[in-house]
Amino acid sequence: MSFVSVSDIWQAYDDRSIIERVNVSVDEGEFISIVGASGCGKSTFLRLLLGQERPTRGEISIDGGEPAVEPNRERGVVFQRYSVFPHLTVRENLIAGTGFSTRFGFLRGNAYRAALDAADAMLLRIGLNHVANQYPASLSGGMQQRLAIGQAMTAKPRVLLLDEPFGALDPGTRIQMHEFLMELRDATNMTIFMVTHDLEEGFKLGDRVLVFDKPRWDPDDPGAYGATITYDFDAKNGGIPFQNILKRDPSVQSA
Repeated sequence: MSFVSVSDIWQAYDDRSIIERVNVSVDEGEFISIVGASGCGKSTFLRLLLGQERPTRGEISIDGGEPAVEPNRERGVVFQRYSVFPHLTVRENLIAGTGFSTRFGFLRGNAYRAALDAADAMLLRIGLNHVANQYPASLSGGMQQRLAIGQAMTAKPRVLLLDEPFGALDPGTRIQMHEFLMELRDATNMTIFMVTHDLEEGFKLGDRVLVFDKPRWDPDDPGAYGATITYDFDAKNGGIPFQNILKRDPSVQSA
């Protein structure tokens, strides 16, 4: 049985279909890159995986569990713009990540000391122990993004969702972040979904690359149909298609 199961997902806003007929199965520990043109539903798909939105139709389950009705600790998320708390120090940002798992969102006594130890261990792991008492605004872009990933990982999610996490970084920092992410992935065996506009990045990091596109197109009404997964590439096998969705289901091509 697959770890993440996406079954016949459709999502529409105001009767406009954004994604449709999305089916995919992902094993635990796989790294899935998601590519496609702007506006083809990639970020919508991530929000559905996160549980931030409910699909118009279909179901998403993790490890056979009930479909999520809201974001929870199973899923961590990192956005392109550094999703950290600017009013908290670097260390406090990581402690906050642990606090999210409590009923009231804060820690006391032994729980706080344990969270402090865990935060310091994570800071060492992500190479930010030397700036633990600084605020995010004093950090470089790459350091802030490392902090965002560290914060997401502090809650020990089973699935990490990345929405263009390196798009705002300079090329050198981006390469460093690629190496950092793969090290964390190898150490934790987390399942990762990453949206990117960079095809080279998608194939470099991903085990598989999902291509979102609109197989049905109305020239008089471009927004009439939603996007789906048109290709599923095995990125670790020379780019050989893992699955060609359109060939598997020719009916998708018909308008």
